[in-house]
Amino acid sequence: MNVESIGTWAGLVWSALSEADVLGTKQLKKITKLKDKEVFAAIGWLARENKITLQPNEADEKEILVALVPEH
Repeated sequence: MNVESIGTWAGLVWSALSEADVLGTKQLKKITKLKDKEVFAAIGWLARENKITLQPNEADEKEILVALVPEH
């Protein structure tokens, strides 16, 4: 795992989120075909850049819901 790989994974997650309003981490794994650690590294990258919002999933305590921050 290196910074370039994480940036690539972040691009895959961002693309998936741009096609949907909100996705859970399980959905992101399925759509992007990334592993757990890759999805979470990408989420961390995007969160650090303030490009996504994170919310708990009321239906599943082990899952996080992810959405893109609306552009102004």
